[in-house]
Amino acid sequence: MTPVREVTPEVDADALLAGAQFIDAYRVAIGRKALTAREACVRMVLHGPRWIDALIRLRNILVTPFGLKTSGEGAPAPGGLIGLFPVVSETPERLVAGFDDYHLDFRLVVDVAGDPAQKQVTSTTLVRTHNLLGRIYLTLIMPFHKLVVRGMMGRIVEAV
Repeated sequence: MTPVREVTPEVDADALLAGAQFIDAYRVAIGRKALTAREACVRMVLHGPRWIDALIRLRNILVTPFGLKTSGEGAPAPGGLIGLFPVVSETPERLVAGFDDYHLDFRLVVDVAGDPAQKQVTSTTLVRTHNLLGRIYLTLIMPFHKLVVRGMMGRIVEAV
């Protein structure tokens, strides 16, 4: 299995989410396979491990009393939804998804790059918190974030 590795983020954070306090990125090699950013994102989000789906359901239950957005809530997105993520912008090489909420703003950037012989997919997460609730939420989910992203990225390779 191709390893998912943490890399230095290579995005313009100010253009994607000005003032982001958290940013990280993970990359996986996909070889010669032709894959668009949307296809990679769909494989990550919709075909992820079942334990991730269970964590998302638990998260939705836990945040409902605080008035935070749950799966499928929010304004319609220009590019539709991929799972619970509204698509903000899209090209074949890059998909930006995310939403703004009371406690924090979030962006997921999926990039497909590389030469035809050795392509790679990079997933970058950016978060900007607005208040104490956002900072607490970010602190609570961080232990799970790396596991979830690695699990989701692994599904790209398995499905290719």
